Amino acid sequence: MRFFDVLVGAAAIGSALAAPAVDAPTPTVSKTSKRAGKKFQFLGVNESGAEFGNKDLPGTLGKHYTWPVHSTIDTLVGKGFNTFRIPFMMERLVPNKLDGPLNTVYAQGLEDIVKYVTSKGAYAIVDPHNFGRYYDKIITDVAGFKAYWATTAKAFAGNEKVIFDTNNEYHDMDNPLVQKLNQAAIDGIRAAGATKQYIFVEGNSWSGAWTWTSSGNGASLKDLTDPSNKLIYEMHQYLDSDGSGTSATCVSATIGAERVKDATAWLKANGKKGIIGEFAGGANTVCKSAVTGLLDHLEANSDVWTGALWWGGGPWWGDGATGYIFGYEPPSGTGYSYYNSLLQGYSP
Repeated sequence: MRFFDVLVGAAAIGSALAAPAVDAPTPTVSKTSKRAGKKFQFLGVNESGAEFGNKDLPGTLGKHYTWPVHSTIDTLVGKGFNTFRIPFMMERLVPNKLDGPLNTVYAQGLEDIVKYVTSKGAYAIVDPHNFGRYYDKIITDVAGFKAYWATTAKAFAGNEKVIFDTNNEYHDMDNPLVQKLNQAAIDGIRAAGATKQYIFVEGNSWSGAWTWTSSGNGASLKDLTDPSNKLIYEMHQYLDSDGSGTSATCVSATIGAERVKDATAWLKANGKKGIIGEFAGGANTVCKSAVTGLLDHLEANSDVWTGALWWGGGPWWGDGATGYIFGYEPPSGTGYSYYNSLLQGYSP
């Protein structure tokens, strides 16, 4: 999702702060499929909040940023979702320099939501939502990026339900640099002792599935190496005219499957696994058909596609007609209200 400046209205903040986390016993993810023939490994939601206020660094909790709500995780796990991507800001977790120490206060917030998600049997994706930037500058310090990831991964090395996402939507960068940063992240994570977790690698050009080969991502990233052999290529796919995910209007009822077919062919030809780490559609029948076609295509090609994650949930998106066009926050986010019954049909 192409958001650089995330602004939060007072009404949205008030709504978020009024929604307490609920820690009462709740359902955990079932280890068996609810429906015969289910093929996805991962189905989930991006849970925003900690990346908000990205122009106010370090920012203040409750004013500039927040953390996902425990009760939301409870609800969505109960609906069959088993994966939650947790966006956050690199500068808040490791401030001032890439090879510096963790900010313990912010780290505690991240560790809390990760621990809560994984305690329910779900996967928590640790997602530095930085677009390949650090303090608004393109990251060129490859060794520093490796050190950053070693520091971050060490905090989660003992939790096999954690997934590491190298960085959200690199863009307008040299492809060889994006390749080097991804490899440095892999190397730093494994060096920190996190050897059993999946790593999601992302590409340049917003990591778009529809431009995966034309952008050069396919050629530049196909030779990434991981001693644990647990790499998954994360791509994003929106269905509006420019693929930015900023409009509730989808190009056509068939655009979902059409936009990922080339990436499917690349995954198969190169023996790779992929995931759609962000997708969404407007609350209308054309988009619903397009989203259905996208998910059906991914499921039909589950030999290479491991699943999909809706963008986006989180307590500060607002509700209903005044909220975010794709909002997936229970009980009344626009996306949740319109799409939840559809997405539940694809739960692992």
